[in-house]
Amino acid sequence: MKQLLKKYFGYDEFRPLQEEVIEHVLLGKDCFVLMPTGGGKSLCYQLPALKFDGLTLVVSPLIALMKDQVDALKTNGISAEYINSSLLPAEIQQIQEKVIAGKVKILYIAPERLASLDFKNFLKKVNVKLIAIDEAHCISQWGHDFRPEYRNLKFFKSEFPKIPIIALTATATAKVREDIVRQLLLDNSRSFISSFNRENLEMIVTRKRKAFDKLLGLLQKHKNESAIIYCFSRKDTEKIAMYLQLEGFKALPYHAGLNSETRKKNQELFIKDEALIIVATIAFGMGIDKPNVRLVVHYTFPKTIEGYYQEIGRAGRDGLPSECVLFYSYGDIRKHEFFIDQMKDAVEQEKSREKLNQIIKYCETIICRRKYVLGYFGEEYSFPSSDGKELDKKSCEACDICLNPNLLFDAAEISQKIISCVIRTGNRFGRNYIADVLLGKSSQQIIDNQHNNLSVFGIVSDFNKDEINHITKSLIAYEFLQVSSGKYPIVSVTEKGILFLKQKEALKLPKMHEDLEGQEKSVSRRKIQYDFDLFEKLREFRKQIANKNNVPPFMIFSDVSLQEMARYFPADKNSFAKIEGVGIRKLENFSEVFLAVINNYIKENNIQSVEILNRVQNRNVKKNNSFAVPDRYIRTKKMISQKLSISEIADKQGFKYGTIVAHIKKLISNGEDIDIDYLKPPQERLEKIKTAFEKCGDEKLKPVFEYLKGEYSYDEIRLGKLFYK
Repeated sequence: MKQLLKKYFGYDEFRPLQEEVIEHVLLGKDCFVLMPTGGGKSLCYQLPALKFDGLTLVVSPLIALMKDQVDALKTNGISAEYINSSLLPAEIQQIQEKVIAGKVKILYIAPERLASLDFKNFLKKVNVKLIAIDEAHCISQWGHDFRPEYRNLKFFKSEFPKIPIIALTATATAKVREDIVRQLLLDNSRSFISSFNRENLEMIVTRKRKAFDKLLGLLQKHKNESAIIYCFSRKDTEKIAMYLQLEGFKALPYHAGLNSETRKKNQELFIKDEALIIVATIAFGMGIDKPNVRLVVHYTFPKTIEGYYQEIGRAGRDGLPSECVLFYSYGDIRKHEFFIDQMKDAVEQEKSREKLNQIIKYCETIICRRKYVLGYFGEEYSFPSSDGKELDKKSCEACDICLNPNLLFDAAEISQKIISCVIRTGNRFGRNYIADVLLGKSSQQIIDNQHNNLSVFGIVSDFNKDEINHITKSLIAYEFLQVSSGKYPIVSVTEKGILFLKQKEALKLPKMHEDLEGQEKSVSRRKIQYDFDLFEKLREFRKQIANKNNVPPFMIFSDVSLQEMARYFPADKNSFAKIEGVGIRKLENFSEVFLAVINNYIKENNIQSVEILNRVQNRNVKKNNSFAVPDRYIRTKKMISQKLSISEIADKQGFKYGTIVAHIKKLISNGEDIDIDYLKPPQERLEKIKTAFEKCGDEKLKPVFEYLKGEYSYDEIRLGKLFYK
C-alpha cells in the first residue's frame, strides 16, 4: 500500500489513522471515519480502490467538487469519472458504458441518483467492490447540514450486503455519529475517530470594530495568498467585494442569488488563482477542495460551531499554517436571533438557539479556543510540548487567547460589586442590564424597576461597559455566576459566588486583551524554511503549466511540494522524485520543466542542493525545532543582510514600521544570526530612550512616550527597545 501511496500520490508516509482504516476496508469490513478537513479522508477509499479489481462508488453531495476530485485523480494517473446533473444524458450514457466495461476505478455520484430506478438497475450490472459515502453527516437530522436525499442510501445495505461501506465526515458530535451508523445500517462496523485538532490553523476572535480596516490589514498580511471571507447576507458579500476591488484586491462575490453561470465563473477564477479573494455566504465552500487557502475570515460570526469548524476547515488543507479570524459583535447576535424567531417549529427553534448560544460562548470564552472547540466535539485537548514534558504555561500557541496571554489584575472589588448587583436585582436580568445599573444608567427599564434606588446603582466609575461585561464573562467561566439558556440569557449567582462574597476572598482575573491590530505572532511551528524567491518563481511557473493543462495550479503541485523544492533544490530526477507529492505520473509529466527552473536558479545564485532526509527523521527535526521561520521573517532577514532601512523593508513587504521591528525582535529571540548594529539610533538619543525604559519599565510604550514628552516617535522607541537590553 505504501508503494501505491508513493506511486500515485507522491507521499512516503500515511497520515494518522489512514493506514488502519485502509487495512480494515481491504478486509471487506464496514467502517465509519471521522477526520478533520485536510486530514486525508479521501485517501481512505481512493487507495483501496486501486487494490480492488472492481469499481469504488463514491456518494458525495458536492457537485461542484466532483470535477476537481476526478481531475486530480486523473492527473495522478487514476481512472475516475463522475455522474451528476451537470452532465447531458448522452455523456452519462457514455460514462456508464465505460464503467460496465471495467475502464473506471472510481465513480463519483450525487445522492439524488439513487432515487432513479434506471440508475439502480445500472449499478446491478457493475462489479462494485467498495462504497464510500462522503459528508456522511448529511444523513442525520441532528447534523448541521441534513439532506433528505441521503436517506436513500439505505439501499446499499440491502442491494450490496457483502460490499464494504465506508462513511466519512469531518464534523460530527457523538450523537450525530451514532445516527449515521444507525441510518446506514452499519451494525457491525468499526469507528475510526481522528483528532479534530488542526494544528496548522490559527484561531482568532476579534471585536467587530473598524472591521473593514482590520480586514484590509489581514489581506495585506496575506498578500498574494488565497482568502475566503464569509458574510451574513448576499448584500454584504456584494458590498465588501466591491469595496475590496476599489482597494485594488482581486475579490469576487459568491452567493445563491447570483446566476449559476456567474457563480461557476467566480468559483473557477478563485480555484485557478486568477482571483485570490472570494467574499461569500455559506453557499460557498462545500464544493471547494482548494488546498492553499491561507486566510478564512468570518465577517459575521456563524450560527453554529459545526458550521464554523467546517468553514475554517477550508483553510490550510495542505497542512501549511493558515489563519482563521472571526469578527464578533452583539449586533450580529441580533441578526441570528431574528431568523431563529421566524422558525415555526418550536423544537427546531430551541435547537437553533442552543447552537447559537454555543458559538456565542466560544466567542466569549477566556480559555484556549482550540480547547473549547475540541471539547464541544467531545475531545480532550492536550497542549503541545517540544520536549515531551508538561508545559508550565499551557498554550496551544495558535489562538488569540494563548498568543496574547492576558495580564492579571486585582479583580476582587469589581467582582464583589457585580455579584452584589446580580443579587440585589433579583438574579433575573442579563449582563447588559447589570452593567447599566452599575454604571448608573437611568434607562426607563431601570427606573420602572426602581433599581436606580439600589446601593449598587452607579457604584462603578473605573470600568466601562465592555470591561464590566468582560469581567462578568470571567466570573461565569470561573463559576461564580451562571447564565441561563434561551433567547434572553439571565445571569444568576452560584453557591460558589455567594461564598466568595461572604468570605471576601482575593481574586485575580485576566484583563481584557488588546485587539487584533498589529498582531504579528503566527502559528509557524510546522512551516519549513525555504527560499522565498525560488518559491515565487515556481509558483508563477506552476500557474503557467496549469493554464496550459486547463486545471487548477494545486493539481500540478501543492504549495507543500513547491516549498520543498525551494528548500532542497533538487537538481536531478532522482532527488526530484523524493519531493512530497511527486508520484510517478507527475514525475514523468513535470520533472523536466520544473528541474529546468530550479537548476537555472541554482546556477544564478550559486546554491548547493540539500539532501532530503528520511521522512520520519525529517518530521522529528521539525518537531524539535521550536521556531521554523515564516516567509515574511525570512524576507525581513534577507533585507537586513542587505543593510536596508526599516522603512525600506516595511515598504517592500507592505507592513508597518513597528511590524518589521517585531519581526527583528522575534528573529533575535529565536537565535537567528542577524546583524542590526547599522540600525542603531544615534547614541545620545538611544541613551535617553534607555533611561526612559529604566524609569517607566519596558512593558508598555505609552509611559515611555510621555516621559520623553513626545520628542521621540513610537517607532523610534520601538527600535530603541531592541537595543535596551
